[in-house]
Amino acid sequence: MKDYIIHHNWKIIEEGFNPEYMRISESIFSIGNGKMGQRANFEEKYSGDSLNGTYVAGIYYPDKTRVGWWKNGYPEYFAKIINSTNWIGIRVKINGEELDLAKVKVLSFTRELDMQHGLLSRRFVAELKNGNQVEVSSHRFVSITATEIGAIRYTVKAINFSGEIQVTPYLDGDVENEDSNYDEKFWVEISRAVGGNEGYLTVETLKTQFQLCTGMWFHVLKNGEKVDSKITNRNKEKYVEASQKVSVAEGDEITVEKFSSTVSSLYYKNDELVEKAKEAIDLAVEAGFDILFESHKNKWLDKWETSDIKIEGDVAAQQGIRFNIFQLNQTYSGEDERFNIGPKGFTGEKYGGVTYWDTEAYCLPFYLSTAPQQVSRNLLIYRHKHLQKAIENAEKLGFTNGAALYPMVTINGEECHNEWEITFEEVHRNGAIAYAIYDYINYTGDKEYLAPYGFEVLLGISRFWSQRVNWSADKQKYVMLGVTGPNEYENNVNNNFHTSYMAVWTLKYTLEAIAYLKAEFPFLYEELITKWKFNEIQETEKWQDIIQNMYFPRDEKRGIYLQQDGFLDKDLTPVAELPESDRPINQKWSWDRILRAPYIKQADTLQSVYLFQENFTKEEIKAHFDFYEPLTVHESSLSPCVHSILAAKIGYQEKSYEMYLRTARLDLDDYNNDTEDGLHITSMGGTWMSFVMGLGGMRVVNGELTFNPFLPDKWKSYSFRIDFGGAHLKVTKEGDFFVLENHSAKEVKALVWGEKVTIKGNDTVRLRKVAKHIL
Repeated sequence: MKDYIIHHNWKIIEEGFNPEYMRISESIFSIGNGKMGQRANFEEKYSGDSLNGTYVAGIYYPDKTRVGWWKNGYPEYFAKIINSTNWIGIRVKINGEELDLAKVKVLSFTRELDMQHGLLSRRFVAELKNGNQVEVSSHRFVSITATEIGAIRYTVKAINFSGEIQVTPYLDGDVENEDSNYDEKFWVEISRAVGGNEGYLTVETLKTQFQLCTGMWFHVLKNGEKVDSKITNRNKEKYVEASQKVSVAEGDEITVEKFSSTVSSLYYKNDELVEKAKEAIDLAVEAGFDILFESHKNKWLDKWETSDIKIEGDVAAQQGIRFNIFQLNQTYSGEDERFNIGPKGFTGEKYGGVTYWDTEAYCLPFYLSTAPQQVSRNLLIYRHKHLQKAIENAEKLGFTNGAALYPMVTINGEECHNEWEITFEEVHRNGAIAYAIYDYINYTGDKEYLAPYGFEVLLGISRFWSQRVNWSADKQKYVMLGVTGPNEYENNVNNNFHTSYMAVWTLKYTLEAIAYLKAEFPFLYEELITKWKFNEIQETEKWQDIIQNMYFPRDEKRGIYLQQDGFLDKDLTPVAELPESDRPINQKWSWDRILRAPYIKQADTLQSVYLFQENFTKEEIKAHFDFYEPLTVHESSLSPCVHSILAAKIGYQEKSYEMYLRTARLDLDDYNNDTEDGLHITSMGGTWMSFVMGLGGMRVVNGELTFNPFLPDKWKSYSFRIDFGGAHLKVTKEGDFFVLENHSAKEVKALVWGEKVTIKGNDTVRLRKVAKHIL
């Protein structure tokens, strides 16, 4: 655990130069706009350890799978959102000596991310080997209004010298991915051009043939006045630059304002790219840095207006939750249904930036509550567009009749993960995708999404489940063999409770969808029967039989469902009794030892309990939590949030708060020693869940908004904002009081601490739990 980030309500601040934490900071201070993102690399040269990263949504490379033992059904590649043209570069020379913070004496250093306005800043004073001292300040943003534009204002002040400063803005497409399976570079050059203070570089991916054009324009100011000195251009393969020298006296300031555009063949024809890049640059230059930033800043303020969470009395917790919200908002905008959310977003290469089940299980609730409805709808449309690929994925494993197996990892609908126990066994992701349809409809009331999008996906998944089970003559039940649940510290188990429970629930929900379509869209339903060759009577009879006769392993003595068959055969020593030297077990133990141990990576059985709380009594939830949480090592970033929510449900407020803090500052404090790989973006969705659904006790049950909030002892108050049913609510917990402010004309009904409440349009309701009545 690191503790070098200064606590602040709205900013992430690093004071002091910490080369040993460079990659961690590059992740933490990353910026993006939903279409592209940039790690917090330096503009000037840095020869120290660093992970350079510029990523563009939807631009990927199918890196050939590298495994020692090939198995039938293995995907041929692992898709990766790849490192792209570096647009931020500005090399600096002071009287002929290059500015490189790895080779100079750093006298002071501050890096700052203003989350409220979406601005990355850096200030430092350095002394070069020639004795010259410079003060540098840089300000950078990736525009969320002009989404093809990045802008930099970079200032160098001559502190103790006169002479010459040379600045060299450049574009570098000769980049690589550290996680390349075969150490190959993924880009080839199509064209390059540079003249004066302007340059353009077009590159194309190998295999997938995406084209990307990056443009740059800059000007240099001296003490606020434009410099007209000679510009020298240079270019080579996949690289263009422009250099300008400026004479300075002691105290002079040189400022470079650099604008960059990034356009791709996802939106334009290949032969239009340079033209479109230039058009974007021209508009940015016409507006100027300040006006561009003002527009960008105002849109960030709008985002915070609908998604902010305020905490009074705990700056560390306040900074943590806002950091999570900021990263979620700059990773996914929902404007393009072709995009989804990678576990690391635009902040690193691990996991390839591709889609996992994390989106449906942990991210969707945030966007449902804080963004326009179309944003979360597009996350569902993404999966519908990939339905045919999901059917093909199932066919590769031997399934028939339109059965659909959604991939564990994908960029285009094809499975591209190559670990056997995940690719072939972790089929519970199908359940998460089915549940997301229910979650969206339950929250928004948009039941018409079932006609036909939701139904078609549910049908394919239900057909998969009906073939994935088999009848056990011994048990006289249906069983689910050879699976891996969310707890990846167990592989190839039989009758994983969560997987089987999700299967049965999906079948039930699909039957409800059929009844709805037959009643509301009978003609469309007849068309769908024909399109999908759906034998309703025969297939639904099988589903009903599975629903009624599915086997779930259970310990009647403890009154709990077991994670899988044989779980009680393990040595059930709790995590608390493990020597500290054994933690984390995924770094200290052999895989053989992990598989034989009872220790749980993340919520598994409790994942089902969390999703379907209404199906369990409070006593049953407590029994499951008391058994499984002490065996959970929480070595997945996705683990603490579910435990926080369930702990709150059963009144374990201190535990709920502990789990919330663990997820909220996971990356800021580098809790798992892996922030250098990139941030845990999808876990940040879980952080929001742990706050709103755990501390706030918010849940939507049968379309009705419910709250059961509590206030941690260390806090004075908290508030959060949600959109629900066409209304925008501000929810506040302060002392014994719970306040609902309706910032819309739409009336909303809710259940608070079990009491029915109506919040009229533009009205405020104050409740006090002790008195159990509205004040």
